[in-house]
Amino acid sequence: MPEQHRTATGVLGGLLGFLGLSVAAGVLVAATVTPALAVTSIATKSTISVFDSLPDYLQLDELAQKSNIYAVDSAGAPVLLASFYQQNRIEVGWDQISQFVKDAAVSAEDPRFYEHGGVDLMGTARAVLSNFKGGETQGGSSITQQYVKNVLVQKAEAITDPAKMKAAYEEATKATPDRKLKEMRMAIGLEKSYGKQDILRGYLNIAGFGGRVYGIEAAANYYFGVSAANLSLDQAATLVSIVNNPETLRIDKPDREVNGAADGYSLTLDRRNYVLNHMLKEGKITQEQHDAAIALPITPAINPPSTGCQTAQSNAGYFCDYVTHVFRNNPIFGDTEDARWANFTRGGYDVYTTIDLELQDAAQNAINEYIPHTSDQLDVGAVAVTVQPGSGRILAMAQNKQFSADEDTLANPDYSAINYNTDKEYGGSAGFQPGSTYKTFTLAEWLKEGHGLNEGVDGRKRTPWGTFKDSCADGGTVYQGSDWNPGNDEGGNGGFYTAAQSTKLSINTGFIAMAKQLDLCGIRKTAEAMGVHRADGDPLQQGPASVLGTNEIAPLSMATAFASFASGGVTCDPIAIDKVVKPDGTEIPVPPANCRQGLEPNVAATANKALQATFDGGTTSQSRVGDGIPLIGKTGTTDNNEATWMSGASTKAATIVGVFNASGHVNLRRTYFDGTQIAVIRHSIWPQIMAVANAKYGGDRFGDADPALVNGKSVQVPDVRGKSIDEAQKLIEDAGFGFLNGGVVDSELPNGQVTGSDPAGLAPKGSIVTVTTSNQSMAIVPDVGGAKSFDEAKALLNQAGFGTVAQVCKAEPGAGAGKITGIDPPAGTAAKRDAKVTVSVSKEAC
Repeated sequence: MPEQHRTATGVLGGLLGFLGLSVAAGVLVAATVTPALAVTSIATKSTISVFDSLPDYLQLDELAQKSNIYAVDSAGAPVLLASFYQQNRIEVGWDQISQFVKDAAVSAEDPRFYEHGGVDLMGTARAVLSNFKGGETQGGSSITQQYVKNVLVQKAEAITDPAKMKAAYEEATKATPDRKLKEMRMAIGLEKSYGKQDILRGYLNIAGFGGRVYGIEAAANYYFGVSAANLSLDQAATLVSIVNNPETLRIDKPDREVNGAADGYSLTLDRRNYVLNHMLKEGKITQEQHDAAIALPITPAINPPSTGCQTAQSNAGYFCDYVTHVFRNNPIFGDTEDARWANFTRGGYDVYTTIDLELQDAAQNAINEYIPHTSDQLDVGAVAVTVQPGSGRILAMAQNKQFSADEDTLANPDYSAINYNTDKEYGGSAGFQPGSTYKTFTLAEWLKEGHGLNEGVDGRKRTPWGTFKDSCADGGTVYQGSDWNPGNDEGGNGGFYTAAQSTKLSINTGFIAMAKQLDLCGIRKTAEAMGVHRADGDPLQQGPASVLGTNEIAPLSMATAFASFASGGVTCDPIAIDKVVKPDGTEIPVPPANCRQGLEPNVAATANKALQATFDGGTTSQSRVGDGIPLIGKTGTTDNNEATWMSGASTKAATIVGVFNASGHVNLRRTYFDGTQIAVIRHSIWPQIMAVANAKYGGDRFGDADPALVNGKSVQVPDVRGKSIDEAQKLIEDAGFGFLNGGVVDSELPNGQVTGSDPAGLAPKGSIVTVTTSNQSMAIVPDVGGAKSFDEAKALLNQAGFGTVAQVCKAEPGAGAGKITGIDPPAGTAAKRDAKVTVSVSKEAC
């Protein structure tokens, strides 16, 4: 190297360093020679005592390694979604490292590695003297010492408290004689506990190779696209050369003016050749191998690792991001968020997730087919999430935006870091109103309270709706005034509806009337028991308007609830992780699904009967799949048609699809994509996803409805025959039934009188009772058997209102001449007044 001109300060610093390291070297000499020779004076005894008092034990913690998130394909093979790390490292064993690498490290860094006991005194003295004299700068540390320093740095970087981490890092790297002395002492102690192979392997696994690349395996992968075992001689020498000054000698910065592609990575090339020369000198390679390697240029083949969720395939970035939030949030992975995240990014975990890539592709493709990333018409959002009933496993999680957490990338509106499917705490938004899909919890509470699907309510539009029971509110009730007057999607003033009808046609006023007979707090608790909560973390609201779905809820929560219905009432927390495997092959605990009975099985089965009917002429008819797999479903549309939902399930997969305003207030029924009303696009996306789910997982029939909950509570229908229509209506409604005027029918009763009701006798409470009135077009056929002649019988019939009377003569032996023997229609029955009445007379009278 060219002669260096040194300043007075530099000379003084070099002198002090020389003196300090000379003292250290002297101590080591004194400490390592035969005790009889070493203990020759009080001063020497004192020096040895000081050295012996230094710690010589170094705990070798697990190295920071990158963690990988995997999906599993249909063949059961793991598919890498993304990697995370503070240090990109893959720890490998002795036999997984090329011999070229081992020989290069020893030859260039510590030729007497296999001879010394942790500290190379000759090398240290040579380095100190060379540095002091201004010659070539040399490092005096043995490989063992370098390993010790790297271990201490690793320990510092593993501390989550920033101030403590900084202090520990400075302590591990400060250039002082006392730090060097401690390092030497620990190196000697390390050599007493570990063999040379273990130390060299540990050094090669811990060493930095520039940027966030650590360890020989990650370096081989990153810089050359090969494993550490398959490195060629020139590649091995290049990587070992980088260790000397990682940031300066790294070869992934081709645009650098110095040590870039233009100058052939000149600095690294010089150091690589230095390594090759020393390998030749130490007899590790032949002259021919040396010359061939020297002649080769440095040609990196950079292979960036799959870093972060933005690289996840199948656009599974949002699911991947959800997994990372599980690690951040769940205390099963550590006591604090910082500790949990550090464990994940340093732990070298292999995380095997629940996502089904085939179903994920189907969900993403369906959204991509109908919904753009962005639109000039509105800030459009679209999601699809599928959960497995009975296990809580998340099978798919798709969105119309592409995922990125990079601030520069997020300037492009096609990208977002917000996961619309999840709670805010898990990287999501503050949630979206689910609209009428929330009515399912009123249905469930209705059945839990013993009401039936066939029970009816007065669902006529009204204002004010008045008092509702709310046991969670002060006073136990809430009053809904005239400022709230919801209507129904089909318009009109509503009417009387059974719970089954209200569910099938999604009648707002029907569900509000049902809620009037329930406890609003009970409806909220039923939703909570089925896994529903607000996305912003606040408690669910339970006012009357909440019955129609005004709480902001994440789609994943609604998928959990529909999975509960589909599994016979079993509610499982959504889970994204099947298992986590540490580098040593052991597994660590993962968040459980906590499956429990969120809804009674008979209630779930009966609710499913109503939810299945929505596909038969109900609001979900446009989402029929047509493969014979039984399905339950419910639609939802919010005020001003700003969000639209299709939610449903088979017994094997529960899927929620939403198309909505991510922000803003655009009416989706007045807005179109490619000629299709945006509000109905949910009915195109949902069946495409469920068709794939059904083909893969199948589906069983849902459980049988509870007959008692189909009919509900039965009570006696009042007998209103002969009453006026107004009297009949009052009697029926006072008894708790819905009233329906069935119009005029033929009857013998006076005009306008009630002829009867349907049903009559016992009927489910709240049933719709249809009442008909008489038009008096009929009369009761009189008994004319006592008439002495046909003419007398005819007169009686005419008097009863029958104008057409005929006689028929019959031979009736023993009947007597001219006697009346029969009449049709029979006496005592009602018949139309204009009907023909036939009188039978004995033969003798014909």
